[in-house]
Amino acid sequence: MAFNNNKGEIKFPYEIKFLDDETNKIMLSNFKGEKTGYVQVGPNKWIFPSMFVESADYFYNFQSRPDDVWVCTYPRSGTTWTQELVWLICNNLNYKKAQKVPLTQRFPFFEFHIHMHKDTKAEFLEENKHNPDHCQLIEDISVPCYEILDKIAGPRYIKTHLPLSLLPPSVFANKSKIIYVARNPKDVSVSWYHLNRLYRTQGYTGDFENFYNLFENDLTDWSPYWTHIKEGWNNRNAENILFMFYEDMNHDFHKTIQKVSEFLGKPVTDDYIPELADYLNIKNFKNYPTVNCQELRDVGILKSGEQGFVRNGKTGGHKEELTPEILQRINEWTRKNLQNTDLRFPQY
Repeated sequence: MAFNNNKGEIKFPYEIKFLDDETNKIMLSNFKGEKTGYVQVGPNKWIFPSMFVESADYFYNFQSRPDDVWVCTYPRSGTTWTQELVWLICNNLNYKKAQKVPLTQRFPFFEFHIHMHKDTKAEFLEENKHNPDHCQLIEDISVPCYEILDKIAGPRYIKTHLPLSLLPPSVFANKSKIIYVARNPKDVSVSWYHLNRLYRTQGYTGDFENFYNLFENDLTDWSPYWTHIKEGWNNRNAENILFMFYEDMNHDFHKTIQKVSEFLGKPVTDDYIPELADYLNIKNFKNYPTVNCQELRDVGILKSGEQGFVRNGKTGGHKEELTPEILQRINEWTRKNLQNTDLRFPQY
């Protein structure tokens, strides 16, 4: 069954259809934050929760501006780290404000609301019914980001995990800046597993092996992973896109600061680079409440007892968790997907 609606100025151009009943049953049994079902979008069969259906036209018709800056990644690819770097560079290294205002407010997440199923949201509101401030926060983060962004004066900073092919056409028509970050699938799979356990909007409670099976079979949100990465790679020479590898960022962050600041037209002088690099050093960065979604933890959207939103930030951290069997599988999966491309992840 295909879906469409009449809410946008231009119809969303791709087919949207629910997964077959058997696959949807598997998905709903694993990801308990979604209550209705999952859809596949377009010929690449991107995976999204059911609320994508009613938002697709709005996503497509969103008017990006020339001074917008988008950070686009597959989940767990250094997104938050890159966001804070971009925001600080564009805001004159205003560390005081960065420590005071949550990154989720300074750098809104374009499609987050589609992961806040109305029944899951009702659970959060019930749990927080004696705290009006908490309930208001839950209501606020459920508002579609495109409604919020329309009211924000520029420049705007926007986070998304949408693949490049699903970004609003206005992003490219108006040459909004896009920073795309790619990370190797070994580290992504481990970090993505922990985030799906952490976020109750995802609601994953199983083990890593089961999660990896879903990830490899393109049955996690924003998948397929390889198509996502290849789209970024194949568009790396576009004038409004800066493509970076997480591994390069981790290896030489000073060079990353220079590269990003030049791309944004906001050069950071050599005198300030060490201070910025130290502020964003993972040893410090992971302790900042404003980037760790503390406000979401306070209202119970983040599950207690799980690893933090910002984890260890290491390249090669997968070695601590991947079994030899899964490591062999992911190596073969990688080989197959890279054999007809010049895409290669840096090795340090």
